[in-house]
Parts: sequence; structure tokens; C-alpha cells
Amino acid sequence: MPIHTEPMTVNIGPQHPSTHGVFRLRVTFDGEEILEVEPIFGYLHRGTEKLAEERNYTQIVTLTDRLDYVSSMINNQAYCLAVEELLGVEVPQRAKYLRTLTAELQRVASHLMGIGFFLQDLGTLGTPLMYGFRSREKILDLFEMLCGARITLSYMRPGGVFFDAPDDFWPALDQFLEDFDIEFEELERLILENEIVMVRTRGVSVLPLDLAINASVSGPTLRASGSDWDWRKKAPYDAYDRMDFEVPTATGGDNYDRFWVRMQEIRQSIRIVRQCVEQIEPGATRAEVPLILRPKPGTESYGRVEASKGELAFYVVSDGGISPYRMKVRSPSLINLTVTEHLLVGWKLSDMIVTLGSLDINMGEVDR
Repeated sequence: MPIHTEPMTVNIGPQHPSTHGVFRLRVTFDGEEILEVEPIFGYLHRGTEKLAEERNYTQIVTLTDRLDYVSSMINNQAYCLAVEELLGVEVPQRAKYLRTLTAELQRVASHLMGIGFFLQDLGTLGTPLMYGFRSREKILDLFEMLCGARITLSYMRPGGVFFDAPDDFWPALDQFLEDFDIEFEELERLILENEIVMVRTRGVSVLPLDLAINASVSGPTLRASGSDWDWRKKAPYDAYDRMDFEVPTATGGDNYDRFWVRMQEIRQSIRIVRQCVEQIEPGATRAEVPLILRPKPGTESYGRVEASKGELAFYVVSDGGISPYRMKVRSPSLINLTVTEHLLVGWKLSDMIVTLGSLDINMGEVDR
């Protein structure tokens, strides 16, 4: 006979490792079945948008690194595009290729972490995560050669990039690409058709396409539900208009498809990196811009990129001073979390942990 139970409300996070940072969920359970979910943010709030009003345009680059801190290079890119639109600056071709190349390396590094922690939440006990770290470390070595940093990079600057790549960067990149093909195939064989992964993720926490669109979800989470929307294709920036690549999509919109799309995007990012290496030519790496930038008063811009988590954008307004009058960040992790209740209600505690991993959130850009 069924046992009568009373609903119980439990706090999960902000200390729980599977909440992916300082994220709190207030969840009401009936047994292990989820009845209600309330996501609570704000534990990592650093006031990035307000701090930007007190720093000059170049100094703000360092603030963008600390948003999605496993995707710093792409954060730099979005902000720099916004400032360049304010100034009307044309970036040199070599700088565009360096930006595109490094942004795609950063996407690979970010997806490797997203996939690794997703599988860790599933209970794989570390092996796929360590495979991801193995390849990511080599990407961070390449970033260190470019700018001396590994995580918070500040490599891109309004007008281009900080430095050209050193001569030894290119052989190191070639070696990474050669090694990565073998390493990633090993990861694919381990997990793509793993029976436990498929049983635990297929058909779980389905996100219908119409709901994803209405909630402004973007990135792999949207593409797993059937849309091929990708700003690198729809409105190319930097050197993406010269790149030949595909936009992976799925139709199930479940936990497995979100994970699968990221796996396929890694392949496409490596494909873009190879094209950048083939096409890049010598030249300037930064436009001639003043040390202190002063965009015209009353101008505004919206710098938008396809980041690893989805659409990342910076809305910047100038009053003619050396700092923005206002800056607003459109962060994909925050927007993608708006469908949390739909994805979790009706499922169980163990499914909830896996579903959060499938969204690949970063609280640095949620709380800002």
C-alpha cells in the first residue's frame, strides 16, 4: 500500500557542489518527486555593471573576464565589439583572426568543463572530467603564451588584441590540434553511447522549442531543442564570415541532447581554429586608438556574440566621458535559468542534479 508523506521543503545550495557555484534552490519534495522549485541568486553579486561606470573603457576589459570565468576570452570579445561600435573603429584583419581563433579555443575549453561536470553530476566519479581537464590545460598553456594569463585573460582590447602571437605559439597550437583529435575521440568512445548516460538522460527534463524561444533561451540549450540559431552564422563578427562550419542541432531537447550538442560543437570549433591557422596573414593586430577613449556623447551600442553558453551581449551608453554612462550585460546563464521550474518539476532529486549540469550555468555571469 502507498505510504502517505508530507511535502518537505529543502534548501539545496549555495554550498552544494552540484549547484555549480553559489546558487541556491528552494525545492519542495513529495518523497523524491519535485513539486515546486524556487531558484535564488545573488550570493556572488559583485556589481560589475556599476563598477564599469567608474573605470575607463580599457580597464573594463578586466571586469568582463570575471563574468563567465571559464570563458573569459569570449567575454572580452563581446565587450570589445560594443566599444568598437561606439567608436566606429575598424579592427585589423589579423586581429580579427586572432580573436576568432582564441574565442573558439575558449569555447572548446568551456564545453570540456561543461561536459565534464555534467557527467560528474551523473556519477562518473571523475574520469571524463579529468579527460576534459587534460585537454583544457593545453589550451590554457596556449593562452599563457599569448598574454601571460590562464583564466582571467584580458587579451582582447578595443581595436584588436593586446599582443600578436609569439613565434612559438603556432607550433604549439599545431601540436595541440594533433593531440586533441586523439584525446577527444577517446572521450567520445567513453561516453557518447554509454548505456548509463543514455538511460539517465534521454527523455529527462525536455525543453520544447516554443518554450525555449519564448523564454529567450540561447546557445546549446536552444539548439538542443531544434533551433539552429547561432550569431556566428546569423550576424557574423570578426572573421566568422570567412569560416565554413556547421551548427549542430538536436530535436529532443532533453538532458542528453544538450550534452550531445556541446560535444558536436567542440568538433566544429576545432574546425574553425584550423581555418584561422590556414587563412591568417601578417599585419597589424590593433587599430590606432587613443590611450583614453571618449566616445561621442549620446551614442550607444550593443555588442553581441555567440558565447559558449549562448547569446552574450554588452549594452553600453556614452555621455562623452572616459567611462560609460551605463553598461548592461545580457548574460546567457541567467536567461537560460528562467526555465528551471519547467525542467525540474515532476522529476526526482537525482534528475534535478543532472538537469542543472545539462544547462552549463556559470554563476559569475548570473549574479554579476
